[in-house]
Amino acid sequence: MKVKLSNYLVKQKGITKKLVDKLLETYKYASIQGVDTTGKTYQVSKKGSSINDSMWAERGFVVRVFNGINYSEYSFNEFSESNLETIIKDIESVVVNDVKMLQKQNILFNEYPLIKDDEIQKSMVKEVEIDPSSISAKVKIDRLTEIMNNSLKLSDLILDFRVSFEEIHISKIFYSGKKDLSQSMICTSATMAPIVKRENNIKVVFKGYSGLKGLELLDELEGIEELVQSAIELLDAERVIPGDYDVICNPGVTGLIAHEAFGHGVEMDMYVKNRAKGAEYMGKKVASEKVTMKDGALSAEEVGTYLFDDEGTLGTDTTVINKSILEAGLSDLLSALKLGTVPTGNGRRESFERKAYARMTNTFFAPGDDKLEDMIASVSKGYLLEDYNSGMEDPKNWGIQCMIARGREIIDGKLTGKIVAPVLLTGYVPDLLESISMVSGGLELSGVGACGKGYKEYAKTSLGGTYIKAVGRLG
Repeated sequence: MKVKLSNYLVKQKGITKKLVDKLLETYKYASIQGVDTTGKTYQVSKKGSSINDSMWAERGFVVRVFNGINYSEYSFNEFSESNLETIIKDIESVVVNDVKMLQKQNILFNEYPLIKDDEIQKSMVKEVEIDPSSISAKVKIDRLTEIMNNSLKLSDLILDFRVSFEEIHISKIFYSGKKDLSQSMICTSATMAPIVKRENNIKVVFKGYSGLKGLELLDELEGIEELVQSAIELLDAERVIPGDYDVICNPGVTGLIAHEAFGHGVEMDMYVKNRAKGAEYMGKKVASEKVTMKDGALSAEEVGTYLFDDEGTLGTDTTVINKSILEAGLSDLLSALKLGTVPTGNGRRESFERKAYARMTNTFFAPGDDKLEDMIASVSKGYLLEDYNSGMEDPKNWGIQCMIARGREIIDGKLTGKIVAPVLLTGYVPDLLESISMVSGGLELSGVGACGKGYKEYAKTSLGGTYIKAVGRLG
């Protein structure tokens, strides 16, 4: 079934255009974005079940106006014919006062050229098999509870088994006089987390599922026995002896490296602020020739997919690294204007009340043609790294830290059965990427959770890739 644009935004289209057209009588550029996102989260555990609004739920508008020097923005969520003139006066007040305040305080601020839009009228309506809103909350909770109860029977070591499901219906419109855009999609995610205990030793592992899908996503929740076994294995895990090792990264770890290394590292609003080393290496070698990295709303179909970003720029398929060469960064519209580059459609807001930043979408290493069994056979002493807990990057100095869920020891080309956990993968980004010697076929992406800009400004992104062989510093 097609995911229709929200009725609220359909009804508001006329007045949004009226507002912008009125502003364009005074200002050289004006645009409005409207968003209406609804969603719920469902969780079950042995302690009970819960249903809550999604953290992504929002309804409102943001107006951007060229003030002659740069751009002023005004957000609001009450909008009708009766308060249209009041909103216009408020916007005009913000535009005037923004410039006066900065000039009065002798604050240096960036100047930006005028946005020049092309005539574009487009819409995107995604399809799902089962609209989550057509199924009752009880049915969803019962489905999750059944998964939990069946999983609890697998081992006496299971302390709890938590299952969650999130459904989000995203509707957005954008209008600037020349651009008239709309998009509507449903994205869902689910996680399973067995918690196991032996004496005073407690371990937990996670497995996630996501996509531009409906309730049918729950049919993909499989491999539960293997997931439970992974948790039990951690009870006997040892700490890794720090050092440099040959490592094979599964797609989850590969995606985390891509996300932290040359995802955040090439967000071009950091170029404007001189806070990213990537600006110095455009057109230069930063990885082995085995490495091609992608990002873009059109690079893959996952939770980072859209027709247009939160500034009205159409999504793209960006090749960030092309066979070792750093070829492109990820830009929001204003950063591209400042740098004189073509915007990549990566301008994203946490909500209509927040600023747009350069943010990732679907970020991954492209597949190669090596085989996993050949990778393992080529390792004399090292580890197969699986899944992750968190990651952190330093765009200014290209340091990276990835907290890996577990490593499986490889000796003389064979898995020994020994598990180390947790594992910290760290080092200098170019050294890590230049050490990549093998890349497998296939492509796996996951969009569970959220990505922060620093410690805030969250956005839905997906990451992934293939199996890669590299040299990693483990601790």
